[in-house]
Amino acid sequence: MTPEHRRPAIQRTTGNDLMALATESAVAPMQVAAILVLDRPVDTAALRSALAGRITAVPRPRQRLQRAPVGCGRPIWVDDADFTIDRHIIDRTCPAPGDEIALLKVAAKAARHPLSRKRPLWSITLVNGLGAGRSALVLVIHHVLADGIGGLAALALLIDGARPSPEWAFPTPAPMTRDLLVDATASRFRALRRWPAGLRLVRDAVTELGGGHVGHPTRCTLNQPTGSHRQLAVVRADLAALVSTAHAADATVNDVLLTAVTGALTAVLRHRGESAETLVLSVPVSGRGENTPTALGNHVGAMLVEASTHGDPTERLAAIAHTTRSRRQAHGQAASATLLGPAFRALARLGMFSWFVDRQRLVTTFVTNLHGPPSPMTFLGATVTDIIPVTSITGNVTVSFAALSYAGTLAVTMIADPQHCPDLALVAEELHGQFTCLIAGRTERRAAGAG
Repeated sequence: MTPEHRRPAIQRTTGNDLMALATESAVAPMQVAAILVLDRPVDTAALRSALAGRITAVPRPRQRLQRAPVGCGRPIWVDDADFTIDRHIIDRTCPAPGDEIALLKVAAKAARHPLSRKRPLWSITLVNGLGAGRSALVLVIHHVLADGIGGLAALALLIDGARPSPEWAFPTPAPMTRDLLVDATASRFRALRRWPAGLRLVRDAVTELGGGHVGHPTRCTLNQPTGSHRQLAVVRADLAALVSTAHAADATVNDVLLTAVTGALTAVLRHRGESAETLVLSVPVSGRGENTPTALGNHVGAMLVEASTHGDPTERLAAIAHTTRSRRQAHGQAASATLLGPAFRALARLGMFSWFVDRQRLVTTFVTNLHGPPSPMTFLGATVTDIIPVTSITGNVTVSFAALSYAGTLAVTMIADPQHCPDLALVAEELHGQFTCLIAGRTERRAAGAG
């Protein structure tokens, strides 16, 4: 094993990891999922055998969290000496009629089932019995294990044809208390030396969060304290058409997504007999320096995007593109975690986090967008025909959006509390309509230019 493939002797949680742990609740565990739809059935024994062999390329899935002794710093990752793949694989048959709606119900239940802190924080549910002879894998991971980009990097090593990676020595002994104390003390001194840089990071964090220029969203029924139940719906759009739409407006695909979400929520509020002048969308900002399965954990901040509900889709797209472009140019990536992490952890220690997020008036919804593999993948010889992302919602955000591009298609999953967002089908219908309008607007502009 080459030096670059050796694991650090002490692997600690980051500040963002601690935020994910501190802010979850039994009602809303901080767990995310990906649904991989396969074009044929998969045998459970073959799945166990394949994962047992491939998982050795990624250290974290065989590690669990362990608290450090008092004074010895943050929690650490240690090898789970009792690890067995069987504890992490669940076999399910999709209820009739075996369509996407039925599969999404299985996935929603799997994603909200709390993972045991005594074991590595992930599970895979194998779902057979889908229509047309298909099957699916529902991969659930705790947010402390990896953010979305890190999860995709790990997934890339588990599919067929992945590049060979070194096998990590397993299990390795947990660090001694003395070593943890020395490491924690050295870390505190390093933090003091980084104090001037920390002030600059705070400045960048304020800018990332809007610098005080982001107004409060209009109060509406999109913000209500959520319960434990979740409902999912999926809308798909042609990625090439979205790229062309974005380029024609000097925007990004993510800008198009934010514009479509704003338009869809505005229309839903109108159906509910409400109106809103402004919505505020919270958009993750990655601070990753590398995208590898050995550098998991959380490296994400938040960018708040104030979106007007007025104007036609092309006007709103131009306004959102201007906002996001100016924010990206003005701040460092993921700097906002510098402020949000300590603040949220303090609220959690005081027992006030749930009270705060149930009443917050800063954010209307969350919108995540990940770049997935551009070409079709296979697993155990089966083609992965679709990848559906699933994120978590918490506090008083009743519906959020998770997008993932894969093999030429952008899949957008809406995650909602059905009690407070009973019209999720309408949200999906309106989102699809917004994508259609935005793409048609690009076509009309091109035709006008040709004329």
